Amino acid sequence: MGFTDLLTDAGLTVLNNWLLTRSYITGYSASQADVAVYKALKGSPDAAKYPNAARWYKHIASYEDEFATLSGDSSKPYTVYGPDVAEVTLNPAKAPAAEEDDEDVDLFGSDDEEEDAEAARIREERLEEYRKKKEGKTKPAAKSIVTLDVKPWDDETDMVALEAAVRSIEKEGLVWGGSQLVAVGFGIKKLQINLVVEDDKVSIDELQEQIAEFEDYVQSSDVIAMQKL
Repeated sequence: MGFTDLLTDAGLTVLNNWLLTRSYITGYSASQADVAVYKALKGSPDAAKYPNAARWYKHIASYEDEFATLSGDSSKPYTVYGPDVAEVTLNPAKAPAAEEDDEDVDLFGSDDEEEDAEAARIREERLEEYRKKKEGKTKPAAKSIVTLDVKPWDDETDMVALEAAVRSIEKEGLVWGGSQLVAVGFGIKKLQINLVVEDDKVSIDELQEQIAEFEDYVQSSDVIAMQKL
């Protein structure tokens, strides 16, 4: 990834990000590195999409009459290490002698150890921020809404006590919802109750086993509906 093709959105985005906290491509004054990138652009970037690059372009344009006198050697390739990308390579047109040189030459100012250390510090800080943001993004827990039928022994079963017993079950990831008594015949009514569960935390089978432990009230229970939220 780099400034190798500044006529694409990807290349302009990298340039725009690079200039977010900088007035020049490198260092604290205009240099041949700025000239190389300026010429590669073929025109001012869209200020609405790339405000930092557009600001920089307008500023460097004011140096056009001085391009030849700016510090640096425009015939050489440059390498910049930045906070937003592992390596950004500027690859302006090279003189024939430069094409024979297989080794990249650091961007002007790269001998400035203090500046290199500052760039490395900023890169590490932004990488750490990115890692923290990534770690903080967790997927929402998968949940299901379930409707249970809880059947009593007979028409003499205390349905108020039965429902209270069922709702007394507490689990992390379990939320009891609305309920109703549904007639099944011969004066017997069953409890129909809704609940929401986090799938990774609550087993419906285990929940039914716990409900069955209220044997004074409960004959059996059945899942009559289940759907993902």
